[in-house]
Amino acid sequence: MGVTSRRARASSGTPALDLLTGSGASFRVHEFEHDRGAASFGMEAAEVLGVAPERVFKTLVAQTDRAADKGLVVAAVPVDKQLDLKALARELGCKRAALADPAVAERTTGYLVGGISPLGQKRALRTVVDESALSCETVLVSGGRRGLDVELAPADLLRLTDASAASIAR
Repeated sequence: MGVTSRRARASSGTPALDLLTGSGASFRVHEFEHDRGAASFGMEAAEVLGVAPERVFKTLVAQTDRAADKGLVVAAVPVDKQLDLKALARELGCKRAALADPAVAERTTGYLVGGISPLGQKRALRTVVDESALSCETVLVSGGRRGLDVELAPADLLRLTDASAASIAR
């Protein structure tokens, strides 16, 4: 598999890269050839890019009983962990949370499952990032398509998504 890392210029044209390019944040783009047979998009990225899985964050869309945004929220957790739905619900002050239907997630964010980025979504949703990100110098998240990750400081991720950090992974 080919891997390319570079300082970014919005050459791949995803909304996430467009947002990052205009944000003033320092970031790095990592592209690789996605294996359609990969069992986990996030673990594939960690392995191919040679990055510790706790630094690569998957983006999940959850459905809650919140009235805002039809109950949809974004959660970002390390690829080697699972989203703790009860912890997410507690953080949001709701009674329950479940993973959103993939078609709803795609329609709402404008990205395909496996390439959903917390950045540059069609409709910005409330975002919660697992607090483990704060102990990393940089983290990687999807750049808006399979085989494209962006690396940035956790503080920039939180700022650009207007996210909160909480213990939501197990």
